[in-house]
Amino acid sequence: MGEPRLYLTSSPHVFSGETTAGIMWRVVGALAPAAAWAVYAFGPRAAGIMAVAAASCAAFEAGAQKLRGRPVTVADGSAVLTGLLLALNLPATSPWWMVVLGSAVAILLGKQVFGGLGHNPFNPALVARVFLLISFPVPMTRWAAPGGALADAVTAATPLGAAKTAVATHGLLGDALSGLGWWNLFIGLRPGSLGEVSAAALLVGAAYLLWKRIIPWDIPVAFLLATAVWTGAAWAADPARHLSPGVHLLTGGLLLGAFYMATDMVTSPLTRKGRWIFGFGCGTLTAVIRLWGGYPEGVSFAILLMNACVPLIDRYTRPRRFGWRPQPGRAS
Repeated sequence: MGEPRLYLTSSPHVFSGETTAGIMWRVVGALAPAAAWAVYAFGPRAAGIMAVAAASCAAFEAGAQKLRGRPVTVADGSAVLTGLLLALNLPATSPWWMVVLGSAVAILLGKQVFGGLGHNPFNPALVARVFLLISFPVPMTRWAAPGGALADAVTAATPLGAAKTAVATHGLLGDALSGLGWWNLFIGLRPGSLGEVSAAALLVGAAYLLWKRIIPWDIPVAFLLATAVWTGAAWAADPARHLSPGVHLLTGGLLLGAFYMATDMVTSPLTRKGRWIFGFGCGTLTAVIRLWGGYPEGVSFAILLMNACVPLIDRYTRPRRFGWRPQPGRAS
């Protein structure tokens, strides 16, 4: 036998068996309950929007990679996941051209311009949603009321939008949410974007991702806790003008953002302390925008703003090396 050899390599040294494709397609599967409910609540139009978004994102991804001379990696599911998340953030009345434009922004400006998967500092689907919201505010806020084939014929304000309008108009909530019970909020019988209406469907998928340890638990917990604390304080101070924290947790894109978008491993912090800071910051910004901002919803803006802070969070929360000691006259 020869002499033993010592191999020096960089980390990581242990392979868990997980692959990018495996993770991406599992997240797509976890979103299946929310996607199925969207089709049930809003009719075939919802299925068309999701199909167009997924196909467009995959096409733009493949085209960009070919132009850059890179291997085409559409099969890993990352582009399909981006398209599905974008579609779930859109109203059921969205025109096809707006879906395609949003897909182009998500892939080209939100992802490929930074170098592709793993290099993008912002969640691509949220970049596209905010772009569309600012560029086309009317079609992006034309919410369909659940009702299958009648979804395109009947539109209504979301619970957050109705509350914001009531307070701005009359100074009080009044009967803005009359007839909208807790069961309707939880199961998904209310106006909203395709993927945000059913808290039950989103929680089923989130439970699967947490069980498989694909997403961390601390970011969504910190996100939801911070939102509940700040909105709860406002509600306790003036319940006639502010919604209860329970309504805030079940409405808007909070659950979709907290479990499926804020937990994006590329755009979230690496350390546990950093993830708590990140999640708490997302929840705080969401509450600030919802309570005092011009928009009734704030999840997308909050996550993107905290995405920009991730490098700074990682820098100041990284663990100290073993044997580290501060050097005189040098920053730690």
